[in-house]
Amino acid sequence: MSGDTDLIKLYSSRILALAADIPHLERLENPDATVKRRSPLCGSTVTVDVTVENGRVAEFGQDVKACALGQASAAVVGAAVIGTTRDQVETARDQLKSMLKEDGPAPDAPFDGLEVLQPARDYKNRHASILLALEATLEALEKAEQANCA
Repeated sequence: MSGDTDLIKLYSSRILALAADIPHLERLENPDATVKRRSPLCGSTVTVDVTVENGRVAEFGQDVKACALGQASAAVVGAAVIGTTRDQVETARDQLKSMLKEDGPAPDAPFDGLEVLQPARDYKNRHASILLALEATLEALEKAEQANCA
């Protein structure tokens, strides 16, 4: 029964509030790049559209079909991503991975809101879903960068 109690604590009211209010859920009409990422373990998917100006995210859209933890992660990413660089997104992804897998600290600002997902450390089967939004965003930024260099 304690496992059920732990799972209930994991889905805190803060995580559920984030999951219910994900920013930038509209797909972009003319993105510089689009990436869809899927977690093979749970089937969660996140599709990200980005436009980039001067090396920073200018516009962002996402379609999120994930568990509440993946949705909460996408909400934090959506709220913080406008104006960030590829390096900032990559650093946030690496820090989130470290937070989940190695008991590292929460990601730096502007992605520091991801600290709400610290209780998910013990639920390894949820990590892939939590990482989807940042991974898709990073891949989209890399694709946009390559397209602009071509």
